[in-house]
Amino acid sequence: MSTGSKKLREMAARCLMLGFEGFEPPPDALRLLAAGAGGVILFSRNVYSAGQVRSLTRRIRSEAAAPVLVSVDQEGGRVARLRGIATDLPAMREVGLHGEEAAGNVGRLLGLELSALGFDIALSPVADVDTNPNNPVIGDRSFSSDPGEAARLTVAFVSALQQAGIGGCAKHFPGHGDTSVDSHVGLPIVRHDLDRLERVELLPFSELARAGVAMMMTAHIRVDSVDDRVPATLSRPVLDVLRGRLGYRGVVLTDDLEMAAISGRYDTGDAAVQALNAGCDMVLVCHRSDRQERVIEAVTEAVESGRLPRSRLEQCVRRIGDLSRRFAPGRSRPDWRVVLRSREHLDLAAALTLSSPVPTGGSDPTALP
Repeated sequence: MSTGSKKLREMAARCLMLGFEGFEPPPDALRLLAAGAGGVILFSRNVYSAGQVRSLTRRIRSEAAAPVLVSVDQEGGRVARLRGIATDLPAMREVGLHGEEAAGNVGRLLGLELSALGFDIALSPVADVDTNPNNPVIGDRSFSSDPGEAARLTVAFVSALQQAGIGGCAKHFPGHGDTSVDSHVGLPIVRHDLDRLERVELLPFSELARAGVAMMMTAHIRVDSVDDRVPATLSRPVLDVLRGRLGYRGVVLTDDLEMAAISGRYDTGDAAVQALNAGCDMVLVCHRSDRQERVIEAVTEAVESGRLPRSRLEQCVRRIGDLSRRFAPGRSRPDWRVVLRSREHLDLAAALTLSSPVPTGGSDPTALP
């Protein structure tokens, strides 16, 4: 491999966030970290105790060829990968009923606990506006069915989370709230015009862009009024709304490319190239190492052939590097023995939990973000 090809492969690897099975990184994951992978996502399948999580996040960093963003899909309610390890939080719908101060307190709590465990990024909050009671995947993961409330609450949560040292990732742009299909199993279609999207679905993302949220995650949904050809994750017109109308300059991460809305229609490598061309900076592949390797190969080949401009890949790498420095692993972290499931944190979670739970409006989204 030439020096130029090796450098290109390293840059392509920086755009990959990978997941793996087990309590320690398997050989395939170690090889990808050594190749320069830019991020890792952990799930409940990877954790069993606070000490083990601390050891695992340190191991990931020690094996990585470059600074790596260690993330976890920790929201509260149904989506909690650190159940019993970190403070168990109610669903954000319940938190939202207590107002902005409560949202900020929960963001701070989550930030302190994740930082103590060695994480850099929380793949939360859900910024979707829950306007469809038949939505199978959002439901009480959303702060509110009112766009203005959802915007205020997500900004309060993210501001406190990031002040506590953890980058937030707002999901699922441009808004998964008014859908009746789960993108883990099919392709949802949103048919609202742009005026409606700006008044409802886009409002929280617009406010979060202004507030400096570290990352945004795309949705595998088709938005026909903007682009009726491909899912938002692969659509330059949709991502141009985020980069142009909303002025967002941070890192854009895809939802998992192994979800059926993408994997049922596209080769993983081709989808990764399309996503980067559209304006995403990082692609998420949560399970199979062969698909993770395929992303690196496909992105490298796309730059070499001219299908993906080298300048676009360099822009992705710069943004990821800026984010890594912003939430640098060398920073001071709280003592996990002091903050994890502290009396203060447990009391806050208990105070926010309603005696009559709010209907979830959906099933557990299992092991995918």
